[in-house]
Amino acid sequence: QEQLVESGGGLVQAGDSLRLSCVSNRRTFSAYGMGWFRQAPGKDREFVAAINWNGGRTTYTDSVKGRFTISRDNAKNTVSLQIISLKSEDTAVYYCASSLGTDWPIYEYNYWGQGTQVTVAS
Repeated sequence: QEQLVESGGGLVQAGDSLRLSCVSNRRTFSAYGMGWFRQAPGKDREFVAAINWNGGRTTYTDSVKGRFTISRDNAKNTVSLQIISLKSEDTAVYYCASSLGTDWPIYEYNYWGQGTQVTVAS
């Protein structure tokens, strides 16, 4: 089973920037799409961003467009989420997830990390 480990979360102030990272132990990491999701207390997990296998295509949920940027470094088995202008509503546990193939848009995610907490104080 693939293992995904997120890092980079923490307590920040509104307007700050943050970079989240996710490292995979998957030997064929470069062949699969990846996504970021988040879940706030008492709410359902929601989609945030996704990136295809080579980084050539990305998509974002409307609420984060212009502030969040997803990227990947296949040589390092890493997908990142650069966040600027953080808002209180961005407070959540952020999870990365891997797909089962190279389809775009990504339809299904199979493996999930444990999450990293992002708390935005205002």
